[in-house]
Amino acid sequence: MPTAECAVAELAKMIDHSLLHPTMTDAAVREGCELSARHQVATACVKPYSVPLAVGVCAVAAFPHGNSTTEGKVRESLELVGAGATEIDVVVNPGKVLGGEWGYVEDEIGTVNQAVVGAGAILKVIFENDYLDDAHIVRLCEICSRCHVAFVKTSTGYGFVKQSNGFYSYAGATDHHLKLMRESCDPSVQIKAAGGVRRLDDALRVRALGVTRIGASATEAILAEAKTRLSR
Repeated sequence: MPTAECAVAELAKMIDHSLLHPTMTDAAVREGCELSARHQVATACVKPYSVPLAVGVCAVAAFPHGNSTTEGKVRESLELVGAGATEIDVVVNPGKVLGGEWGYVEDEIGTVNQAVVGAGAILKVIFENDYLDDAHIVRLCEICSRCHVAFVKTSTGYGFVKQSNGFYSYAGATDHHLKLMRESCDPSVQIKAAGGVRRLDDALRVRALGVTRIGASATEAILAEAKTRLSR
């Protein structure tokens, strides 16, 4: 295989193709799964009820707000693994994080991870960085390292914060937060960047910061740009 094709295939294997918008129909999810299979990305990342539609699937749990009980997160995660998911992206409880209830947070992450790994899948823990200060992110990285989770992840893509102008927006995967997460996690814990990775340069930039997985809805555009540029 030519070097350019190898590079594009390697990039594709970093991508969880995001099919998480609440308005997506089954037809749109199937189309996204076909795109995922065609480009041989890491996974199609789908809403819980969509798991049976997908192959090579990452499913989200307690998404997007993370406010389910610990028992609910375990139950949902195991149901999704039973339906065929091999990776689970679960959202932390942001209120518990912001309230400094670290014992609760660590017990929950450890309990969910143990259940998911025991069922034969891997866990990614979504922080929702837009809600957090650096100190919260560092503490979460330390907890996830102790719990031996597979990945930590920046954002859901739906963590909108009210700005001074009254509008809601989010920053997603910033360079600052990605560097902080890589520095604060054990080397065995991988980093997933989600939110704002829309172009090839975005993907290459976050990869250079130590990211090994990307959550993206612009998968086709990123890979098309990679094929064009790397073939020159």
